Amino acid sequence: MANDASTVFDLVILGGGSGGYAAALRASQLGLDVALIEKDKVGGTCLHRGCIPTKALLHAGEVADQARESAEFGVRATFEGIDVAALNKYKDGVVAGLYKGLQGLIASRKVTYVEGEGRLSSPTSVDVNGQRYTGRHVLLATGSVPRSLPGLVIDGRRIITSDHALYLDRVPKSAIILGGGVIGCEFASAWKSFGTEVTIIEGLPHLVPLEDEDSSKLLERAFRRRGIKFNLGTFFEKAAYTEDGVQVTLADGKTFEAELLLVAIGRGPVSQGLGYEEAGVAMERGYVLADEYCRTNVPTISAVGDLIPTLQLAHVGFAEGILVAERLAGLNPVPIDYNGVPRVTYSHPEVASVGLTEAKAKELYGADKVVTLKYNLAGNGKSKILKTQGEVKLVQVRDGAVVGVHMVGDRMGEQVGEAQLIYNWEALPAEVAQLIHAHPTQTEALGEAHLALAGKPLHAHD
Repeated sequence: MANDASTVFDLVILGGGSGGYAAALRASQLGLDVALIEKDKVGGTCLHRGCIPTKALLHAGEVADQARESAEFGVRATFEGIDVAALNKYKDGVVAGLYKGLQGLIASRKVTYVEGEGRLSSPTSVDVNGQRYTGRHVLLATGSVPRSLPGLVIDGRRIITSDHALYLDRVPKSAIILGGGVIGCEFASAWKSFGTEVTIIEGLPHLVPLEDEDSSKLLERAFRRRGIKFNLGTFFEKAAYTEDGVQVTLADGKTFEAELLLVAIGRGPVSQGLGYEEAGVAMERGYVLADEYCRTNVPTISAVGDLIPTLQLAHVGFAEGILVAERLAGLNPVPIDYNGVPRVTYSHPEVASVGLTEAKAKELYGADKVVTLKYNLAGNGKSKILKTQGEVKLVQVRDGAVVGVHMVGDRMGEQVGEAQLIYNWEALPAEVAQLIHAHPTQTEALGEAHLALAGKPLHAHD
């Protein structure tokens, strides 16, 4: 294998998704020589097959719902259906614009960008396109792909993953979604807005099962009002083709039929056949194991993003990539508090949270030490204007800091930034209650909740 690098890079990065390119940009900014290797397109799953295109679909769904419901606001409009070609053009245009901007940013930071399928060939080198790129340090950032189940064949037509769902040339008349987590609920929400009859199959007792149980129940109530069906607490057993689509059978014998089956049971790490184990990297269930500084057991190798068993969120990948770059540059960054990472499900309504669930807080501190408060959005003027329902729930250690903020309602994802500050700064309810929130805004709901928790409710009931 020829070595085309007359220079030994400070950092060679395998994978150009959120974690990889964030590390490349920050490391270059800090004066390190960086090579970034990506087999597809820089930006990875988030930009091309995840966060950005799915949120474009969800926004289109919101516009469709507003058109249907316009008379409620005194606006005369008609809804004539979804132009799928135009929808995809809009979605793809958003992605293309961001992709072009990211390419320009990579070039402007003087990052050596290599397009091709790379493989770790030693603890300090990556082979790609017949060449070897050597670094003082290597960062593994090869991301994840949609998971499936044994015996379930993804054909890309009737049984699909989220990758396929983003490029459908039609609005399906009906769909079964296997998995009631973030991906499943987001597609259920968008498709229902487009006119699809949707049924979600979730083996656990609630939708978005990693969220606070009260948030899950509120989302379930909202989905019922929208006509989104779901079956909870029973696991998938098998799927079979029918004349017009797919039939799904559950472990309890229940059957469901639809035009499409979307498999949305999570994502698995991309790690097989890439030379990780041969280089001595410790792994478990396909994940690369790393410590709080994203260091593997091999001193020259770090790993970030969906490849390691942390939260599978693009912004976590960004943060981990930046942490690695700053550590290599000698800046001594602080490890990430993963409880303090904001989490959002961009369905209608949205579910947003940061910090501990009530159950987790009771487990850590004891049930008698945990206080909760719920503020109904019915008391919030802007939420009333938007005709959204939901609540803000606070979880507090008695006489101490707020350790969890959980919100359900339209546009709640835009409020989670303040919630993140409340959690990460270990704010007391009385301290947040002193802040003046603009009126009328949905952020007032956070302020009102803290006023109530501090013992001086304004619009909330005593």
